Amino acid sequence: MMSNKKTLFVLALIILSLPMTAQDKLFTLEDLNYGGTNYHNMQPQNLWLTWWGDQLVQTDVEECYTINTKTGNKSKLFTLDEINKWAGSDDVRFVRHLMNASFPYPDKPIVLLGNRKAVILVDFKQKKIVWQDSIAGHNAYDWNPISKASAYVENDQLYIVDANEQKHKLSTDGSREIVYGQSVHRNEFGIDKGTFWSPDGQRLAFYRMDQSMVTDYPQVDIFPRNASYEPDKYPMAGMTSHKVTVGVYSLPTDKTIYLQTGDPTDRYFTNIAWSPDSKTIYMFELNRAQNDCRLVSYNAENGERIAELYRETSKKYVEPLHPIEFLPWDATKFIMQSQKDGYNHLYIFDQSGKELKQLTQGSWVVMELLGFNKKHKSIIFKANKEHPLHHRLYSVNMRGAIKQLETVDGVHNAVLSPSGNFLIDRFSTPTRARVIDVVDINQKTPRHTNLLEAQDPWAEYQQPIFEAGSIKAADGITDLYYRMVKPADFNPEKKYPTVIYVYGGPHANNVQASWHWASRSWETYMAQKGYIIFILDNRGSQYRGRDFEQATFHQLGQIEMQDQMKGVEYLRSLPYIDMNRLGVHGWSFGGFMTISLMTNYPDVFKVGVAGGPVIDWKWYEVMYGERYMGTPENNPEGYEKSSLISKAKNLKGKLQIITGYNDNTVVPQHCLSFLDACIKAGTQPDFFAYPGEEHNMRGHASVHLHERITQYFEDYLK
Repeated sequence: MMSNKKTLFVLALIILSLPMTAQDKLFTLEDLNYGGTNYHNMQPQNLWLTWWGDQLVQTDVEECYTINTKTGNKSKLFTLDEINKWAGSDDVRFVRHLMNASFPYPDKPIVLLGNRKAVILVDFKQKKIVWQDSIAGHNAYDWNPISKASAYVENDQLYIVDANEQKHKLSTDGSREIVYGQSVHRNEFGIDKGTFWSPDGQRLAFYRMDQSMVTDYPQVDIFPRNASYEPDKYPMAGMTSHKVTVGVYSLPTDKTIYLQTGDPTDRYFTNIAWSPDSKTIYMFELNRAQNDCRLVSYNAENGERIAELYRETSKKYVEPLHPIEFLPWDATKFIMQSQKDGYNHLYIFDQSGKELKQLTQGSWVVMELLGFNKKHKSIIFKANKEHPLHHRLYSVNMRGAIKQLETVDGVHNAVLSPSGNFLIDRFSTPTRARVIDVVDINQKTPRHTNLLEAQDPWAEYQQPIFEAGSIKAADGITDLYYRMVKPADFNPEKKYPTVIYVYGGPHANNVQASWHWASRSWETYMAQKGYIIFILDNRGSQYRGRDFEQATFHQLGQIEMQDQMKGVEYLRSLPYIDMNRLGVHGWSFGGFMTISLMTNYPDVFKVGVAGGPVIDWKWYEVMYGERYMGTPENNPEGYEKSSLISKAKNLKGKLQIITGYNDNTVVPQHCLSFLDACIKAGTQPDFFAYPGEEHNMRGHASVHLHERITQYFEDYLK
């Protein structure tokens, strides 16, 4: 039998001997990079779909269609020209496209549309506007379909405009220091908004954040002739943080009360939820150390504290990320997510806080609660139950019986219809770019109707080889998953310069069983230039359970480096990896990892490119930094061990550091302090800044960024 090495070599010779075809087109960064001029043409075909009750609707640019969930057949619902005609805008289009059309009332022929200035409800049976709101362009705009009231922020003040176009001012002291109705706690704990309508649309819960006591970070706008000071409130680890309270405004009484939470100092209030009867507010409350989490209920009418329903503590940290959700068929019970048994799972509680049942369990993670199926009294969710790299769809009934809703390995994302009878299932596999099915989950065996099997948009191009596999972590027990991207003309008899792409931090992972194993387009560009790219998800990354994630507690970078060096050990075992030409690149936490590896293993890595890197965790923000590292005062050893300032003297290889000049996530103090340490130590990194850019380069600047990263490896690694 022919050896694997010889087989690969023969196959490579056969491929090399084939005549040139259309598949030999080469990529540019304008093709591959988000912000590139041809990027949109290189994405898999897609459909824009939404639900109108249980009726599936396709929302195209010029038309909306209903789709038969059994056959996939389409029927035109209305056109863009018709909508603008009914809106009375024949000459100037009020609505420019229908792709964001939504249908807020399952039993009414009404579509919600709009632009940056206004939102309209159009009855497409009566062919007329039935409601209009002209404040849609304001900050934190939040419309309620029941009361038709809109909350928004204007000139730092929080307002509500009711259905009768009456304007209600909820605040008078709003400013950059007193923030109303917007995300708080720097978007940690799953927070991405600051207003929360009650189910009946008559009350609005909202955040008020007092950050007057928080130190300013001195950001500067360099574009005016006289550069201007644009400070950013940035609470660093161990320093004074902001104070948050929760207000509740009542439309019927036109009055605001505040929840009686007690002193908000050094506390986090998150995952706000309403009872189905709109009378009670539920909220997870967390101490500053983030190791004591409590679910508390409040009277929405007077703000009084009702009860503590649940408490979870940890020697490390508890991180609530999801609000409770009440069962639509039983308003006395709710679902709570927790990883208290080691993995994120679903639990059912009653209103008194009594745990009735753990609905899901096992060495896998519930990744998303998609909703409820009222007919079968089941919960629909996404999880990696079958394999850590596969994200699949399931239902679980009140007895805990789990049913799989699709049959294809890969990464699935779904949108449930309001009744829970149907799913829009969008998925990809390592070899299938995008598939869209509609799933009838009420059948004994869920029925799938295929709506789209996207063709490979890269079919005419020379594509690299995408592979995935696993190795053992530094503990010798835990499986870690990797992706490897090889040149299209890969020859196992050659030796290739290799770049490790790394992130490695919490709430992210790089390797999934989606198209090309979730490869970033830049990896394709590098493979085209003759590099091998290697990506390993170390301990500390997401979707592997509590202990896997918390292995890095109070020592960020250390366990991660040990695991990444196991990846290096694996690369060393491969005859086609040139270990004398090993590079590393990452952004944000990955930038921190890049410099950590370059300075802790200076004889291993020849070239590195670190983007937006954390240099010392004492300069990072309170919520994230203290969750994983504690404070500089209570964990001095951990902060010292992870700091890269003292390691600047170890730098040997070529290192380029890149930052957004106005980065408000990893502030420029990090990069500049490391440069200062290098100057003092006599080491020579390179540095590049993007004026006006924040933590990630936006638009076409991203193309420039990735060409710069590529060129650095071309200059010094190849």
